[in-house]
Amino acid sequence: MKASDQSIYVFDSHHDAEEAIRSLSKAGFDVKQLSLVGKGYHSEEHPIGFYSTGDRIKTWGATGAFWGGIWGMLIAPAVFLLPGVGLLAMAGPIVSVLVGALEGAILVGGISVVGAVLKGIGVEDDQVVKYETALKADKYLLIIHGTPQERSKAQTVLHT
Repeated sequence: MKASDQSIYVFDSHHDAEEAIRSLSKAGFDVKQLSLVGKGYHSEEHPIGFYSTGDRIKTWGATGAFWGGIWGMLIAPAVFLLPGVGLLAMAGPIVSVLVGALEGAILVGGISVVGAVLKGIGVEDDQVVKYETALKADKYLLIIHGTPQERSKAQTVLHT
């Protein structure tokens, strides 16, 4: 994956990210070409849980319900506890990049795991800082993978 093969959108809430994914799905966009990364809430009174039953993820808690619904649409759901970021949930092709970064120990001094993943898909340094900051502020990254035509279609859907 290269930066030229994806577009990244930042959403302030899980509701906004979910609406974007549902809109893309309704417009015929292949949701297997979407990655979503986010932390969730810190102020929730009830614990958030995730566990796997075969190929399905079961969840509980308000944010867990969001991720459970999204994970029913996207591929490769995962939850990681990352230093400097905390609990990070994600789904889509970006998961394999993160797993590869962790398994291949491609991390370099001074860069976070998330930064390494973003750099690994070709995101420029200044944009890496922007997206890491957004995640730390509990925002969500929606990454659209695909051809320029597919990403253009997605941009049109998201801007309407």
